[in-house]
Amino acid sequence: MVLIFLFQRIGYNWQFYRIKEFLYTYENGQLVFGPIIKGLGITLKISAVSLVLAILLGFFTAILRMTESFSGNFIARGYILVIRNTPLIIQLFFVYFVIAPPFGINAFYSGVIALSLFEGAYISEIIRGSILSVGKEQFESSMSLGMNFYQRMRYVILPQALRLAAPPLTSQMIALVKDSALVSTISIYDMTMQAQRLVSETYLVFEIWFTVAGIYLLINLMLSMLVKFVNMKVYE
Repeated sequence: MVLIFLFQRIGYNWQFYRIKEFLYTYENGQLVFGPIIKGLGITLKISAVSLVLAILLGFFTAILRMTESFSGNFIARGYILVIRNTPLIIQLFFVYFVIAPPFGINAFYSGVIALSLFEGAYISEIIRGSILSVGKEQFESSMSLGMNFYQRMRYVILPQALRLAAPPLTSQMIALVKDSALVSTISIYDMTMQAQRLVSETYLVFEIWFTVAGIYLLINLMLSMLVKFVNMKVYE
């Protein structure tokens, strides 16, 4: 009721009926996706690729931080320190304008690299914290069986740590999807970039941004439900 009152007071001419054409249309009896749905495809693609790379990087960094290798530990700490204490948008610009040109990397993969590095630093701390939460007796028991470090991690520690890491990893996954909106700043026509273009052309500011926000909300709710379902199956 409060929102309805506020919307009425601003005197805005709502035109939500026009949103359909930006989502999909029919041409000659065939379904044609509009710019928002096309942008959604790019958003999902860049989020999925970045998530896989971020998880792999997070695992590798977490393991490095727990080894006795001075150089490996130093590199892992330095990576986490730099990434977690600088804004993602600056990292995007650095990758796109400094690292990408000499190697001929396009905007899409520049965004993937920046997102993977950023989210990987947070994921590594989630995984490391989960590993440290496993009881010391588990480490001691695996050592008494003659397992080396990597055998202990693979067969004893990580299976237990992953259960503990699932809830915070879900939150980080959702954060990644939302953070992916920043790739629009390096000319990737994801859903946010498409929305910006449509707003500048149609001036349907509220209608378009509310629609995009609703789509992001729906995606993240579906991710949360999926992870919750997987966790229930794991704990059965």
